[in-house]
Amino acid sequence: MLHEMTVAGLAIDPSTNAPILILNSTDEEEFSVPIWIGLTEAASIASVLQNIEFERPMTHDLFKNFIDQAEITVPRIEVCDLRNNTFFAKIYCQTKDREFIVDARPSDAIALALRLKADIYVDDTVVQQLKVKNGEYEVADDSDQGQKWAEYLQNLSPEDFGKYKI
Repeated sequence: MLHEMTVAGLAIDPSTNAPILILNSTDEEEFSVPIWIGLTEAASIASVLQNIEFERPMTHDLFKNFIDQAEITVPRIEVCDLRNNTFFAKIYCQTKDREFIVDARPSDAIALALRLKADIYVDDTVVQQLKVKNGEYEVADDSDQGQKWAEYLQNLSPEDFGKYKI
């Protein structure tokens, strides 16, 4: 099962200053998926969210331009797996002759999806790995640092999204 998602925004990890991409479900079952991403990808996503255009195309803009010129459509991207705390994504592509899938990091897939107005999905297997009973998130790291992260994520509110600029 796939869950349709929207980009809620970007936050900054207070301990490491690493960007966190927050996806929210559009399902009746409300949940969020936090994904730690690189600074370059966060800047690329933030530029779309804030309607910032650059004089010359940045990497994701260049890839979008290539897709447009090659007459490829991207109906959706999918965050499809979570292995060893690493998320995996697929970009679904179509031409008039065939369909194909491109492996990608979620941050790149989402940066591209935002530019192409493609749907964003998270596979249920990813959601189930993140959740346990009653919507509580499992803490895989029971160290002091892991507990701090669990508390930080649990205390995030909708107002926190967007208050950080990349």
